[in-house]
Amino acid sequence: MSSTERSEDPLKPAGAAGPASPARRRSAPLGGSEAHAVGSVGALFLGCIADDFTGATDLANNLVRAGMRVVQTIGVPSGPLGAEVDAVVVALKSRTVPPAQAVAESLAALAWLQAQGAQQIYFKYCSTFDSTARGNIGPVTEALMDALATGFTIATPAFPDNQRTVFKGYLFVGDVLLSESGMQNHPLTPMTDANLVRVLQSQTTRRVGLIDHRVVARGEAAVRERMAQLQAEGVGVAIVDAVSNDDLLRLGPALKDMPLVTAGSGVAIALPANFGITPSDQASRLPAAIGLQAVVSGSCSLATNRQVLDFMKQGHPALAIDPLRIASGADVAAEVLAWARPLLAQGPVLVYSTADSSDVKSVQGRLGVEEAGALVERTLAAVARGLVQLGVRQLVVAGGETSGACVQALGITQMQIGPQIDPGVPWCHALCELAPQEGLHLTLKSGNFGTDDFFSKAFTMLA
Repeated sequence: MSSTERSEDPLKPAGAAGPASPARRRSAPLGGSEAHAVGSVGALFLGCIADDFTGATDLANNLVRAGMRVVQTIGVPSGPLGAEVDAVVVALKSRTVPPAQAVAESLAALAWLQAQGAQQIYFKYCSTFDSTARGNIGPVTEALMDALATGFTIATPAFPDNQRTVFKGYLFVGDVLLSESGMQNHPLTPMTDANLVRVLQSQTTRRVGLIDHRVVARGEAAVRERMAQLQAEGVGVAIVDAVSNDDLLRLGPALKDMPLVTAGSGVAIALPANFGITPSDQASRLPAAIGLQAVVSGSCSLATNRQVLDFMKQGHPALAIDPLRIASGADVAAEVLAWARPLLAQGPVLVYSTADSSDVKSVQGRLGVEEAGALVERTLAAVARGLVQLGVRQLVVAGGETSGACVQALGITQMQIGPQIDPGVPWCHALCELAPQEGLHLTLKSGNFGTDDFFSKAFTMLA
Protein backbone atom coordinates (compact mmCIF):
# COMPACT_ATOMS: atom_id res chain seq x y z
CA MET A 1 0.00 0.00 0.00
CA SER A 2 1.43 3.43 -0.92
CA SER A 3 1.78 6.26 1.59
CA THR A 4 -1.32 7.92 0.17
CA GLU A 5 -3.68 4.95 0.21
CA ARG A 6 -6.35 4.33 2.81
CA SER A 7 -9.36 2.08 3.11
CA GLU A 8 -11.44 4.46 5.19
CA ASP A 9 -12.93 7.76 4.10
CA PRO A 10 -13.26 10.49 6.76
CA LEU A 11 -15.72 12.38 4.60
CA LYS A 12 -18.39 9.69 4.82
CA PRO A 13 -21.30 10.24 7.23
CA ALA A 14 -20.48 9.65 10.86
CA GLY A 15 -21.96 6.74 12.73
CA ALA A 16 -24.05 6.90 15.85
CA ALA A 17 -21.16 6.32 18.24
CA GLY A 18 -20.67 8.93 20.93
CA PRO A 19 -17.42 10.71 21.81
CA ALA A 20 -14.46 8.44 22.46
CA SER A 21 -11.95 9.10 25.19
CA PRO A 22 -8.72 10.79 23.98
CA ALA A 23 -6.74 7.58 24.52
CA ARG A 24 -9.12 5.54 22.37
CA ARG A 25 -9.43 8.37 19.86
CA ARG A 26 -5.71 8.23 19.06
CA SER A 27 -5.87 4.67 17.76
CA ALA A 28 -9.42 4.42 16.41
CA PRO A 29 -9.53 4.33 12.59
CA LEU A 30 -11.57 6.95 10.78
CA GLY A 31 -15.06 5.63 10.34
CA GLY A 32 -14.52 2.94 12.97
CA SER A 33 -16.92 2.13 15.76
CA GLU A 34 -14.86 4.02 18.32
CA ALA A 35 -14.66 7.26 16.33
CA HIS A 36 -16.68 10.22 17.54
CA ALA A 37 -19.37 11.94 15.52
CA VAL A 38 -18.91 15.61 14.72
CA GLY A 39 -22.05 17.45 15.65
CA SER A 40 -22.45 15.88 19.09
CA VAL A 41 -21.73 18.37 21.85
CA GLY A 42 -18.10 18.37 22.96
CA ALA A 43 -17.02 16.01 20.18
CA LEU A 44 -14.92 18.45 18.16
CA PHE A 45 -11.66 19.45 19.80
CA LEU A 46 -10.55 22.36 17.60
CA GLY A 47 -12.67 24.63 15.46
CA CYS A 48 -10.46 26.68 13.17
CA ILE A 49 -11.15 29.77 11.06
CA ALA A 50 -8.59 30.56 8.35
CA ASP A 51 -8.51 33.81 6.40
CA ASP A 52 -7.50 32.21 3.10
CA PHE A 53 -7.54 28.78 1.46
CA THR A 54 -3.80 28.05 1.36
CA GLY A 55 -3.50 29.17 4.97
CA ALA A 56 -6.26 26.76 5.88
CA THR A 57 -4.41 23.77 4.42
CA ASP A 58 -1.20 25.02 6.04
CA LEU A 59 -2.90 24.87 9.45
CA ALA A 60 -4.62 21.57 8.73
CA ASN A 61 -1.28 20.11 7.65
CA ASN A 62 0.33 20.85 11.01
CA LEU A 63 -2.63 19.46 12.93
CA VAL A 64 -2.51 16.23 10.90
CA ARG A 65 1.24 15.91 11.49
CA ALA A 66 0.52 16.13 15.20
CA GLY A 67 -2.03 13.29 14.96
CA MET A 68 -5.38 14.99 14.47
CA ARG A 69 -7.90 13.83 11.88
CA VAL A 70 -8.82 16.98 9.98
CA VAL A 71 -11.29 18.09 7.36
CA GLN A 72 -11.11 21.47 5.68
CA THR A 73 -14.32 23.06 4.49
CA ILE A 74 -14.50 25.67 1.75
CA GLY A 75 -16.54 28.40 3.32
CA VAL A 76 -19.08 27.88 6.08
CA PRO A 77 -21.07 24.64 5.57
CA SER A 78 -24.83 24.92 5.33
CA GLY A 79 -25.41 21.98 7.67
CA PRO A 80 -23.67 19.55 10.02
CA LEU A 81 -20.34 18.29 8.77
CA GLY A 82 -21.13 14.59 9.06
CA ALA A 83 -17.49 13.47 9.32
CA GLU A 84 -15.50 11.80 12.07
CA VAL A 85 -12.63 14.16 12.83
CA ASP A 86 -10.81 15.88 15.67
CA ALA A 87 -10.54 19.31 14.04
CA VAL A 88 -12.31 21.25 11.32
CA VAL A 89 -10.69 24.14 9.45
CA VAL A 90 -13.18 26.52 7.84
CA ALA A 91 -11.41 28.20 4.93
CA LEU A 92 -12.56 31.72 4.19
CA LYS A 93 -11.40 34.17 1.54
CA SER A 94 -11.38 37.07 3.98
CA ARG A 95 -7.78 38.30 4.13
CA THR A 96 -8.18 41.20 1.73
CA VAL A 97 -11.91 41.96 1.83
CA PRO A 98 -13.25 45.01 3.70
CA PRO A 99 -12.95 44.55 7.50
CA ALA A 100 -16.71 44.49 8.09
CA GLN A 101 -17.09 41.65 5.59
CA ALA A 102 -14.17 39.74 7.13
CA VAL A 103 -15.75 40.09 10.57
CA ALA A 104 -19.18 38.94 9.37
CA GLU A 105 -17.77 35.88 7.61
CA SER A 106 -15.60 34.97 10.58
CA LEU A 107 -18.50 35.25 13.01
CA ALA A 108 -20.61 33.02 10.76
CA ALA A 109 -17.82 30.44 10.81
CA LEU A 110 -17.61 30.72 14.60
CA ALA A 111 -21.35 30.15 15.00
CA TRP A 112 -21.18 27.02 12.84
CA LEU A 113 -18.16 25.66 14.72
CA GLN A 114 -19.88 26.27 18.05
CA ALA A 115 -22.90 24.35 16.77
CA GLN A 116 -20.55 21.42 16.09
CA GLY A 117 -19.37 21.49 19.71
CA ALA A 118 -15.89 22.94 19.13
CA GLN A 119 -14.03 23.09 22.43
CA GLN A 120 -11.44 25.69 21.37
CA ILE A 121 -11.43 28.24 18.53
CA TYR A 122 -8.33 28.98 16.46
CA PHE A 123 -8.17 32.04 14.19
CA LYS A 124 -5.44 31.42 11.63
CA TYR A 125 -3.69 34.12 9.58
CA CYS A 126 -0.55 34.13 7.47
CA SER A 127 2.93 33.55 8.91
CA THR A 128 3.87 36.91 7.40
CA PHE A 129 0.99 38.58 9.29
CA ASP A 130 -0.51 39.74 5.99
CA SER A 131 -3.07 42.44 6.45
CA THR A 132 -4.34 45.52 4.69
CA ALA A 133 -3.87 48.94 6.29
CA ARG A 134 -7.48 48.70 7.59
CA GLY A 135 -7.15 45.21 9.10
CA ASN A 136 -8.24 42.44 9.04
CA ILE A 137 -6.37 40.59 11.77
CA GLY A 138 -7.22 43.08 14.50
CA PRO A 139 -10.93 43.55 13.71
CA VAL A 140 -11.56 39.81 13.35
CA THR A 141 -9.68 39.03 16.56
CA GLU A 142 -11.72 41.59 18.48
CA ALA A 143 -15.02 40.34 17.06
CA LEU A 144 -14.20 36.74 17.98
CA MET A 145 -13.13 37.77 21.48
CA ASP A 146 -16.40 39.63 21.97
CA ALA A 147 -18.45 36.70 20.67
CA LEU A 148 -16.61 34.27 22.96
CA ALA A 149 -16.77 36.67 25.92
CA THR A 150 -13.02 36.40 26.49
CA GLY A 151 -10.87 39.33 27.53
CA PHE A 152 -7.48 37.93 26.53
CA THR A 153 -5.79 35.99 23.76
CA ILE A 154 -2.38 35.60 22.14
CA ALA A 155 -1.08 36.27 18.65
CA THR A 156 1.96 34.71 17.05
CA PRO A 157 2.57 34.07 13.34
CA ALA A 158 5.80 32.18 14.17
CA PHE A 159 6.40 29.15 11.95
CA PRO A 160 10.07 28.16 12.39
CA ASP A 161 9.82 25.25 9.92
CA ASN A 162 9.29 27.90 7.25
CA GLN A 163 11.78 30.37 8.73
CA ARG A 164 9.16 32.67 10.24
CA THR A 165 10.29 33.63 13.74
CA VAL A 166 9.29 36.29 16.25
CA PHE A 167 11.92 37.89 18.49
CA LYS A 168 11.26 40.87 20.78
CA GLY A 169 7.97 41.23 18.95
CA TYR A 170 9.63 41.60 15.54
CA LEU A 171 8.79 39.17 12.74
CA PHE A 172 11.70 37.74 10.76
CA VAL A 173 11.56 35.88 7.45
CA GLY A 174 14.75 33.87 7.39
CA ASP A 175 17.52 36.23 8.51
CA VAL A 176 15.80 39.50 7.62
CA LEU A 177 12.97 41.55 9.02
CA LEU A 178 9.55 41.07 7.46
CA SER A 179 9.77 44.59 6.04
CA GLU A 180 12.96 43.67 4.15
CA SER A 181 11.88 40.19 2.98
CA GLY A 182 10.10 41.09 -0.23
CA MET A 183 6.75 41.28 1.54
CA GLN A 184 7.04 45.06 1.46
CA ASN A 185 6.29 44.74 -2.26
CA HIS A 186 3.25 42.44 -1.95
CA PRO A 187 0.65 43.69 -4.47
CA LEU A 188 -2.31 43.36 -2.07
CA THR A 189 -0.93 43.31 1.48
CA PRO A 190 2.43 45.13 1.56
CA MET A 191 4.08 44.65 4.97
CA THR A 192 6.37 47.59 5.71
CA ASP A 193 6.62 47.24 9.50
CA ALA A 194 8.07 44.15 11.22
CA ASN A 195 7.04 45.23 14.75
CA LEU A 196 3.95 43.09 15.39
CA VAL A 197 2.95 44.89 18.56
CA ARG A 198 2.81 48.12 16.61
CA VAL A 199 1.07 46.57 13.58
CA LEU A 200 -1.63 44.89 15.65
CA GLN A 201 -2.11 47.88 17.95
CA SER A 202 -3.00 49.99 14.91
CA GLN A 203 -5.83 47.56 14.13
CA THR A 204 -7.44 47.02 17.53
CA THR A 205 -8.87 49.07 20.40
CA ARG A 206 -7.52 46.55 22.91
CA ARG A 207 -4.06 47.07 24.34
CA VAL A 208 -1.41 44.86 22.76
CA GLY A 209 1.49 43.51 24.82
CA LEU A 210 4.40 41.10 24.48
CA ILE A 211 5.40 37.74 25.92
CA ASP A 212 9.07 37.69 25.02
CA HIS A 213 11.46 34.81 24.38
CA ARG A 214 12.89 34.83 27.92
CA VAL A 215 9.46 34.06 29.35
CA VAL A 216 8.69 31.42 26.73
CA ALA A 217 12.03 29.71 27.39
CA ARG A 218 10.99 29.11 31.02
CA GLY A 219 7.91 27.13 29.99
CA GLU A 220 4.23 26.84 30.79
CA ALA A 221 4.19 28.25 34.30
CA ALA A 222 6.18 31.34 33.30
CA VAL A 223 3.95 31.96 30.28
CA ARG A 224 0.81 31.66 32.40
CA GLU A 225 2.27 34.05 34.97
CA ARG A 226 3.11 36.59 32.27
CA MET A 227 -0.38 36.29 30.75
CA ALA A 228 -1.94 36.97 34.16
CA GLN A 229 0.34 39.98 34.62
CA LEU A 230 -0.58 41.41 31.21
CA GLN A 231 -4.29 40.94 31.87
CA ALA A 232 -3.94 42.75 35.19
CA GLU A 233 -2.32 45.62 33.28
CA GLY A 234 -5.29 45.81 30.91
CA VAL A 235 -3.67 44.09 27.92
CA GLY A 236 -6.12 42.18 25.71
CA VAL A 237 -3.82 40.61 23.10
CA ALA A 238 -0.22 39.47 23.58
CA ILE A 239 2.27 38.94 20.77
CA VAL A 240 4.36 35.86 21.65
CA ASP A 241 8.01 35.37 20.70
CA ALA A 242 9.02 32.02 19.20
CA VAL A 243 12.27 31.27 17.39
CA SER A 244 12.05 27.46 17.34
CA ASN A 245 9.59 24.60 17.47
CA ASP A 246 10.71 24.04 21.05
CA ASP A 247 9.35 27.50 21.90
CA LEU A 248 5.99 26.61 20.34
CA LEU A 249 5.89 23.29 22.22
CA ARG A 250 6.59 25.11 25.48
CA LEU A 251 3.85 27.64 24.68
CA GLY A 252 1.21 25.06 23.76
CA PRO A 253 0.32 23.78 27.25
CA ALA A 254 -0.23 27.34 28.48
CA LEU A 255 -2.96 27.76 25.84
CA LYS A 256 -4.96 24.72 26.92
CA ASP A 257 -7.83 26.59 28.59
CA MET A 258 -7.87 29.61 26.27
CA PRO A 259 -11.23 29.95 24.44
CA LEU A 260 -9.55 31.65 21.46
CA VAL A 261 -6.07 31.22 20.02
CA THR A 262 -4.93 33.45 17.16
CA ALA A 263 -1.79 32.52 15.26
CA GLY A 264 -0.21 31.38 12.05
CA SER A 265 -0.06 27.63 11.64
CA GLY A 266 3.11 27.07 13.69
CA VAL A 267 1.57 26.83 17.16
CA ALA A 268 -0.76 24.12 15.83
CA ILE A 269 2.00 21.55 16.35
CA ALA A 270 1.58 22.01 20.10
CA LEU A 271 -2.20 21.98 20.54
CA PRO A 272 -3.25 18.36 19.81
CA ALA A 273 -1.28 17.16 22.85
CA ASN A 274 -3.60 19.28 25.02
CA PHE A 275 -6.39 16.89 23.99
CA GLY A 276 -4.37 13.72 24.58
CA ILE A 277 -3.57 13.19 20.89
CA THR A 278 -0.16 12.00 19.66
CA PRO A 279 1.27 11.82 16.10
CA SER A 280 0.03 8.99 13.88
CA ASP A 281 0.58 8.13 10.21
CA GLN A 282 -3.07 7.04 10.04
CA ALA A 283 -4.24 10.65 10.13
CA SER A 284 -2.60 11.60 6.81
CA ARG A 285 -3.43 8.69 4.48
CA LEU A 286 -5.28 9.50 1.27
CA PRO A 287 -6.72 7.41 -1.57
CA ALA A 288 -4.28 6.30 -4.27
CA ALA A 289 -3.53 8.98 -6.88
CA ILE A 290 -4.62 8.60 -10.52
CA GLY A 291 -4.98 10.78 -13.59
CA LEU A 292 -3.10 13.59 -15.31
CA GLN A 293 -1.01 16.28 -13.60
CA ALA A 294 -0.97 20.08 -13.79
CA VAL A 295 0.12 23.24 -11.96
CA VAL A 296 -1.77 26.54 -11.90
CA SER A 297 0.23 29.40 -10.41
CA GLY A 298 -1.02 32.90 -9.68
CA SER A 299 1.37 33.84 -6.88
CA CYS A 300 4.00 36.47 -7.60
CA SER A 301 6.09 35.79 -4.49
CA LEU A 302 9.84 35.37 -4.71
CA ALA A 303 9.52 31.69 -3.76
CA THR A 304 6.95 30.94 -6.45
CA ASN A 305 8.99 32.78 -9.08
CA ARG A 306 11.88 30.43 -8.29
CA GLN A 307 9.58 27.41 -8.45
CA VAL A 308 8.28 28.39 -11.87
CA LEU A 309 11.83 28.78 -13.17
CA ASP A 310 12.90 25.43 -11.70
CA PHE A 311 9.94 23.64 -13.29
CA MET A 312 10.82 25.03 -16.70
CA LYS A 313 14.54 24.28 -16.28
CA GLN A 314 13.60 20.64 -15.75
CA GLY A 315 12.10 20.63 -19.23
CA HIS A 316 8.41 20.64 -18.33
CA PRO A 317 6.03 22.62 -20.58
CA ALA A 318 4.87 25.96 -19.19
CA LEU A 319 2.69 28.77 -20.50
CA ALA A 320 2.41 32.31 -19.16
CA ILE A 321 -0.86 34.18 -19.37
CA ASP A 322 -0.96 37.87 -20.19
CA PRO A 323 -3.39 39.99 -18.13
CA LEU A 324 -3.47 42.63 -20.87
CA ARG A 325 -4.69 40.08 -23.43
CA ILE A 326 -7.39 39.00 -20.98
CA ALA A 327 -8.41 42.64 -20.58
CA SER A 328 -8.56 43.03 -24.38
CA GLY A 329 -11.29 40.38 -24.52
CA ALA A 330 -9.26 37.39 -25.76
CA ASP A 331 -10.45 33.98 -24.60
CA VAL A 332 -7.16 33.21 -22.90
CA ALA A 333 -8.54 30.26 -20.92
CA ALA A 334 -9.61 28.49 -24.12
CA GLU A 335 -6.21 29.15 -25.67
CA VAL A 336 -4.44 27.71 -22.64
CA LEU A 337 -6.54 24.55 -22.65
CA ALA A 338 -5.94 24.03 -26.37
CA TRP A 339 -2.20 24.28 -25.67
CA ALA A 340 -2.37 21.87 -22.70
CA ARG A 341 -4.56 19.16 -24.27
CA PRO A 342 -1.86 17.37 -26.34
CA LEU A 343 0.84 17.83 -23.67
CA LEU A 344 -0.87 16.42 -20.58
CA ALA A 345 -0.33 12.78 -21.56
CA GLN A 346 3.44 13.39 -21.50
CA GLY A 347 3.64 14.68 -17.91
CA PRO A 348 2.77 17.71 -15.79
CA VAL A 349 2.17 21.13 -17.36
CA LEU A 350 2.32 24.58 -15.78
CA VAL A 351 0.05 27.57 -16.44
CA TYR A 352 1.16 30.72 -14.66
CA SER A 353 0.67 34.43 -14.23
CA THR A 354 3.63 34.57 -11.85
CA ALA A 355 5.87 37.59 -12.50
CA ASP A 356 8.30 39.83 -10.65
CA SER A 357 7.08 42.85 -8.67
CA SER A 358 7.97 45.42 -11.36
CA ASP A 359 5.94 43.59 -14.01
CA VAL A 360 3.01 43.23 -11.62
CA LYS A 361 3.06 46.95 -10.80
CA SER A 362 3.19 47.82 -14.50
CA VAL A 363 0.05 45.79 -15.19
CA GLN A 364 -1.68 47.18 -12.11
CA GLY A 365 -0.84 50.68 -13.28
CA ARG A 366 -2.66 50.05 -16.57
CA LEU A 367 -5.62 48.04 -15.30
CA GLY A 368 -5.91 48.94 -11.63
CA VAL A 369 -4.93 46.71 -8.71
CA GLU A 370 -8.32 45.10 -8.11
CA GLU A 371 -9.22 44.70 -11.78
CA ALA A 372 -5.86 43.13 -12.66
CA GLY A 373 -6.15 40.65 -9.82
CA ALA A 374 -9.76 39.75 -10.60
CA LEU A 375 -9.06 39.18 -14.30
CA VAL A 376 -6.18 36.81 -13.57
CA GLU A 377 -8.09 34.94 -10.84
CA ARG A 378 -11.12 34.35 -13.09
CA THR A 379 -8.95 33.12 -15.93
CA LEU A 380 -6.86 30.77 -13.82
CA ALA A 381 -10.02 29.42 -12.19
CA ALA A 382 -11.47 28.70 -15.64
CA VAL A 383 -8.18 27.03 -16.61
CA ALA A 384 -8.24 24.84 -13.50
CA ARG A 385 -11.79 23.76 -14.23
CA GLY A 386 -10.92 23.01 -17.84
CA LEU A 387 -7.84 20.99 -16.85
CA VAL A 388 -9.94 18.78 -14.59
CA GLN A 389 -12.40 18.30 -17.44
CA LEU A 390 -9.44 17.12 -19.55
CA GLY A 391 -8.63 14.43 -16.96
CA VAL A 392 -6.28 16.15 -14.52
CA ARG A 393 -6.68 14.47 -11.13
CA GLN A 394 -3.47 15.76 -9.51
CA LEU A 395 -3.53 19.56 -9.34
CA VAL A 396 -1.13 21.99 -7.67
CA VAL A 397 -2.38 25.56 -7.18
CA ALA A 398 0.04 28.28 -6.05
CA GLY A 399 -1.14 31.49 -4.40
CA GLY A 400 -3.79 32.21 -1.80
CA GLU A 401 -6.17 34.27 -3.94
CA THR A 402 -5.68 31.91 -6.89
CA SER A 403 -6.38 28.88 -4.69
CA GLY A 404 -9.59 30.40 -3.47
CA ALA A 405 -10.80 31.14 -6.98
CA CYS A 406 -9.86 27.67 -8.30
CA VAL A 407 -11.43 25.73 -5.45
CA GLN A 408 -14.67 27.66 -5.79
CA ALA A 409 -14.71 27.16 -9.56
CA LEU A 410 -14.30 23.41 -9.06
CA GLY A 411 -17.23 23.28 -6.65
CA ILE A 412 -15.16 21.77 -3.83
CA THR A 413 -16.76 22.05 -0.40
CA GLN A 414 -14.58 19.74 1.74
CA MET A 415 -11.02 18.44 1.60
CA GLN A 416 -9.38 15.58 3.47
CA ILE A 417 -5.88 16.55 4.57
CA GLY A 418 -3.02 14.22 3.70
CA PRO A 419 0.77 14.04 3.88
CA GLN A 420 3.08 17.03 3.89
CA ILE A 421 5.03 17.92 0.74
CA ASP A 422 6.97 20.79 2.31
CA PRO A 423 6.38 22.56 5.64
CA GLY A 424 2.92 24.07 5.57
CA VAL A 425 1.83 22.43 2.31
CA PRO A 426 0.05 19.04 2.26
CA TRP A 427 -1.61 17.01 -0.43
CA CYS A 428 -5.38 16.93 0.00
CA HIS A 429 -8.18 14.86 -1.51
CA ALA A 430 -11.58 16.20 -2.45
CA LEU A 431 -14.69 15.17 -4.27
CA CYS A 432 -15.87 17.71 -6.82
CA GLU A 433 -18.61 17.96 -9.40
CA LEU A 434 -16.17 17.19 -12.24
CA ALA A 435 -14.76 14.11 -10.50
CA PRO A 436 -17.60 12.87 -8.27
CA GLN A 437 -16.45 9.25 -8.06
CA GLU A 438 -12.64 9.15 -7.95
CA GLY A 439 -12.12 12.66 -6.59
CA LEU A 440 -9.16 14.98 -7.06
CA HIS A 441 -5.75 15.19 -5.37
CA LEU A 442 -5.12 18.86 -4.73
CA THR A 443 -2.49 20.98 -3.03
CA LEU A 444 -2.97 24.67 -2.30
CA LYS A 445 0.46 26.26 -1.88
CA SER A 446 0.95 29.57 -0.16
CA GLY A 447 3.02 31.78 -2.43
CA ASN A 448 5.92 32.05 -0.01
CA PHE A 449 6.17 28.34 0.85
CA GLY A 450 8.04 25.42 -0.66
CA THR A 451 11.49 24.59 -1.99
CA ASP A 452 12.53 25.61 -5.49
CA ASP A 453 11.69 22.13 -6.86
CA PHE A 454 8.28 22.06 -5.16
CA PHE A 455 6.16 21.59 -8.30
CA SER A 456 8.07 18.54 -9.54
CA LYS A 457 8.58 17.10 -6.06
CA ALA A 458 4.86 17.23 -5.30
CA PHE A 459 3.97 14.85 -8.12
CA THR A 460 6.87 12.51 -7.36
CA MET A 461 5.44 12.11 -3.86
CA LEU A 462 2.16 10.73 -5.24
CA ALA A 463 3.83 8.26 -7.62
